Amino acid sequence: MALKATIFKADLQVADLDRSHFADYALTIARHPSETDERMMIRLLAFAMYAGSDLAFGKGVSSDDEAALWEIDPGGVIRRWIEVGLPDETRLRKACGRADRVVLLAYGARTVDAWWRQSAPNLKRFDNLEVLQISGEESLALSKLAARKMKLSCTIQEGTIYFEGVELHPQPLSPATV
Repeated sequence: MALKATIFKADLQVADLDRSHFADYALTIARHPSETDERMMIRLLAFAMYAGSDLAFGKGVSSDDEAALWEIDPGGVIRRWIEVGLPDETRLRKACGRADRVVLLAYGARTVDAWWRQSAPNLKRFDNLEVLQISGEESLALSKLAARKMKLSCTIQEGTIYFEGVELHPQPLSPATV
């Protein structure tokens, strides 16, 4: 018998001063049995960073055809495809072909540097891809916030993210030009 996803609930208050976006979200997050708290919280961080009316969680880990999160406009056009972790080049190439913009939140402490050295030559050709690195300390601090029921606030100002007492500074590895 296959293991089922664990359901988490998050009441998320977003105050994004950089985009002038202020909203409250009642989110249901399905954590795949193979997913860690760290990955789930990075997905939640990604939601806060790009929050909007059309942003939704995809099937992520359990589907090769869906993003961790994506923004699909009412006409069915994928405006933003968001991945987390260290996906292979094939997955990112596919996302870049399907979406206007692709964002990757890379995390994993020192493994990000090795992954980027290997992947960068092939990924830099995608003008619609933005790769941001979350440090190991930051992702670990985020993972400690994970609970089945969460009430969280996130403030974003001048590129710094304050997520329920955790200060994050995503570092760009590859800026999108779109």
